[in-house]
Amino acid sequence: MRSGIVATLLGVVLGGSIVAAVFAAEPPSPHHPPTDPHLAGTIAGFIDFTPRGTQPGLAFPLLGPSECASCHRNAEAEVHYPAASWSGSMMANATRDPLFWAALDVANQDGSENGAEGIGDYCLRCHTPNGWYNGRVRKVRDVSGSTVEADDIVDGYDGCMLRGDHDNGDIANNDYSGIGCQFCHRNQATGPLGEPSFLENADIWLDDVECDSNGDGFGDGEPCRAGPYDYPLTEPGFEGFEPPHAWAVSDYHADSALCGSCHDVTTPMLESGPFRTLILDDGTNAGNDTGLPYPVERTYSEWQNSDYARLVFRDGIEAVGPIPGKRLATGATCQDCHMRQAQPQPLEPEADLLVCFFGPPRNGNLPVHEFVGGNTWIPQILKGELPGLSRDIAFDQTTAWANELLAERSAVLETTVRTAGANTLAVDVSVFNLAGHKLPTGYAEGRRMWLEVEVRDASDAVLWHNGAWDPATGDLDVDAQTKIYEIKQGIWNAGTGTCDTTDAKGREMFHFVLNNCIAKDNRIPPLGFTAADDPEMAAYGTSYTPERPGSNRSAASDRTSYTVPLPEGANGPFTVHARLQFQLASREYIEFLRNEADENAFPAENDLCADGPGRPFTVGPQDKSRGQYMYDLWSSPAYGRSPPVEMASAQASTAP
Repeated sequence: MRSGIVATLLGVVLGGSIVAAVFAAEPPSPHHPPTDPHLAGTIAGFIDFTPRGTQPGLAFPLLGPSECASCHRNAEAEVHYPAASWSGSMMANATRDPLFWAALDVANQDGSENGAEGIGDYCLRCHTPNGWYNGRVRKVRDVSGSTVEADDIVDGYDGCMLRGDHDNGDIANNDYSGIGCQFCHRNQATGPLGEPSFLENADIWLDDVECDSNGDGFGDGEPCRAGPYDYPLTEPGFEGFEPPHAWAVSDYHADSALCGSCHDVTTPMLESGPFRTLILDDGTNAGNDTGLPYPVERTYSEWQNSDYARLVFRDGIEAVGPIPGKRLATGATCQDCHMRQAQPQPLEPEADLLVCFFGPPRNGNLPVHEFVGGNTWIPQILKGELPGLSRDIAFDQTTAWANELLAERSAVLETTVRTAGANTLAVDVSVFNLAGHKLPTGYAEGRRMWLEVEVRDASDAVLWHNGAWDPATGDLDVDAQTKIYEIKQGIWNAGTGTCDTTDAKGREMFHFVLNNCIAKDNRIPPLGFTAADDPEMAAYGTSYTPERPGSNRSAASDRTSYTVPLPEGANGPFTVHARLQFQLASREYIEFLRNEADENAFPAENDLCADGPGRPFTVGPQDKSRGQYMYDLWSSPAYGRSPPVEMASAQASTAP
């Protein structure tokens, strides 16, 4: 449980479901420090959604990725070079992602309708650091310690003031170059006065003073570029070698906290307090307002409350028995899984692995800048829609890495089957989470994982099929037995005392910045998870099974039981095929983005941004709204309606 929060979960059975009922919360924890009291705006309608951490108006502006790629890239397929592996990642393309832009329009609309105009600033801070820190989103300069004047702000929270274009590559001043090298390598664990990191919302501290790499009193003319290497070198052949830029050794860049600064997302923290607070179902119409800032994503915190964050030795034998495929020797950082060590090609096992084409070999100490996650879909859309980037190899490599992560390193499946009557089978399917966080984790909207189960007879004919996905329509066939792992966030309805996740027409809704309750969270916890009683990471609509009775450690697994009816005269033996599927974006989510654009008359992007630099664009939505453009991409046969990825499979048969 996070320090400073006392949380007690009472299980209350309502309509057959176990729901989180009462969490008693103390004052805000150190995880949510108060904002700077001097940031109260004096401009009518101005709200500072991003008052913490380093602000726009840098003494040393962020350099573009091209400044680094000139030395840190060679052939595109040589992925040990950081620029080569980074360029196809979603980090590099965070500002090109069409799904992000469609969601941003919804966030801005929701903000405008709820007294929070400009809330897109909170989203763009993470997705376009170059644009944000250079004053092309909301704030032109650092307003800390002063009142906000008219020339301190700019209306760029819709992204229309960004420089460059989606397919301009990583040239200087292209704000579409995503999360670039300097955003991470100038990131610091503390602020200039020793202030602690916030570990959420990209409220980071950037190094913005001149570096003195050698401590000789002579400045380098730029901030330090921090990383894992120390100089000057003493190894033979490279004696005295130093990089041709400012440098500093940093343990922080091998720490999961570096990732946590963005991969915990919380409602905007305003001067007046959190924009939205977490409301829990306590059986009353008003609900229990915990006062806790609403937890949008908790990937870092999930890891922090698992065995992966603890330097303990494990032998793969858990309290409830062995977890297939799991051997955790010591704690594992985010970087261990998502930035694996570079490996030579099989035919060149002795090849040198370089981080810079004229530098020393870094074999054994060179994390690949793959930043791999579960996104196999958007890289292929970017490959097809932005040919000017010339990144086909990089996008394909990112997709391959994501497929490998999902299929080889995320989950294991087991299944059993037995006859339970003349025409009935009893099937059990167990999922074991191999990840260091909940499965799935991260961005909640439209993201899900489910079990697909088939039963076949002796002639291999399908007798029963549950959890089938239709590639022609994007529909998932769901009935009472279908198991879908997901988090469903919603808006508290004080009239009915419910957490609403559908609108008046019964359509699923995904209002990222307005959500203030959780209707469902049955995602599978990581190994050794100890935060089941923390309302920011608890299960909702279900409960996590302890590793053993009375333990505060949740089992990193889930079992689903099916009752399968057989047709009269069916011939065995019967075989069960179980598959675990992952999908980035559901049909319901994509349709929601389109419907919001249509029903609120969102303009075409070139009209929305008519006064922006470089407009009109000739790539991207152009004469369509961003929501319509995303829907058209989803509908295109070329991109397959966000096809699910099979993560694991298992089968079992009845006795002959």
